[in-house]
Amino acid sequence: MPSSIPHTLPLGGAESLLKERMRAMLAEARERTLRLVAPVAPDALERVHSKLMSPLVWDLGHIAAFEDLWLCCRTGGLEPLRPELMAVYDAAETPRSGRGNIPFLHHGEALDYLDAVRDRALDVLDRSNLARDGDSVWQMVLQHEHQHNETMVQCMLLAEPGTVVQPRPARTPITLERTPSMVRIEAGPFLMGDGGEGFAYDNERPRHELHLPAYEIDRMPVTNGAYAAFMEDGGYARPELWTDEGWAWRRSAGAERPLFWAGVGRERRFERQERLDPNMPVMHVSWFEADAFARWAGKRLPSEAEWEKAAAWAPGTDRPRQFPWGDAPAAHTLANLDLHAFGPLPVGALPRGESGYGVLGLIGDAWEWTAGDFGPYPGFRAYPYREYSEVFFGGGYRVLRGGSWATRPSVARNTFRNWDLPERRQILSGFRCARDA
Repeated sequence: MPSSIPHTLPLGGAESLLKERMRAMLAEARERTLRLVAPVAPDALERVHSKLMSPLVWDLGHIAAFEDLWLCCRTGGLEPLRPELMAVYDAAETPRSGRGNIPFLHHGEALDYLDAVRDRALDVLDRSNLARDGDSVWQMVLQHEHQHNETMVQCMLLAEPGTVVQPRPARTPITLERTPSMVRIEAGPFLMGDGGEGFAYDNERPRHELHLPAYEIDRMPVTNGAYAAFMEDGGYARPELWTDEGWAWRRSAGAERPLFWAGVGRERRFERQERLDPNMPVMHVSWFEADAFARWAGKRLPSEAEWEKAAAWAPGTDRPRQFPWGDAPAAHTLANLDLHAFGPLPVGALPRGESGYGVLGLIGDAWEWTAGDFGPYPGFRAYPYREYSEVFFGGGYRVLRGGSWATRPSVARNTFRNWDLPERRQILSGFRCARDA
């Protein structure tokens, strides 16, 4: 009697396929993490490169401890593999400023810890029933490792030149005929936030209806060339362009240009100084700098809702897109650390990535500052732990949307909310502007 099971399914059917897929995603995430740190000398991995960042080897141990906690202990019912390390690698108990002074694992020990936890986690996966129980916790652990990859890139950028030499070619400037313009988005209601299908963080939920008046938003992110014009027009010397808080920060920080701009027409990227490309999106600017530029340009920063409507919706539709170009993450090719010489592409380089409203570059080059403070949506419920989002509400954090060239596709979705303090510039941050219609 012929089998009714399709020959494309492995033995065990759909459940086995789910486990096989999860095993492959876990392996891919780990391979990427290890490849990212491979060019870095062990002593540099254990060094504090900035008071804003952890030693890179701390991130390795933290990735392992987080996986052990959520997959092996809370999902699999096991005791922690290394109980004495759980506090060392608890991000809430050990702030970044003090992580260089705690007894974290050295390089070889951290790699062994990663391997040992992964073996335990795969044993738990073999015993799990993903079809019955779902894979939300597994997806969370995956996204956590993906997010730490980007955090580690930030640390590498801040390290002294020569500390990190990534295998990447010299970047060849590309000239594109792109005329800056704005897109009008008509007034009307839309649904904001994640709809509850699949994994999303608690701060992305619940989905709720908002009504926005008509507005215009830049079709492309602000470029290096446009930002240089702001500087040449005395943007850093004109207090009327800055909020009081922003002007106080500019003076105390001595800020005169984006973080990695090195004098006239140059920028530092990892170990090299390169010619500043005017077609690239401006990056490593604070919220204060973005806000001052917007005021100089006669515009403002978009609200979170304006950004998400421009990214996720289209005229005449009744459901949002997961990504600006549609629902298929494979189209988001920029979220790959192997591509584009460890950096962004010129603005407008991927026209097939435009949103339903015709807005370009919303995901894949730089995180984009928005006007809003980080806070809960109506009906917010902390999940799976309040330390991810809730403890940051009301702390003066500003929201960034989109995703950078170092953001993995699992994170770079239209509803994802990133946040940081308005003075921060180590993040891969840029912006676009908006104005009332």
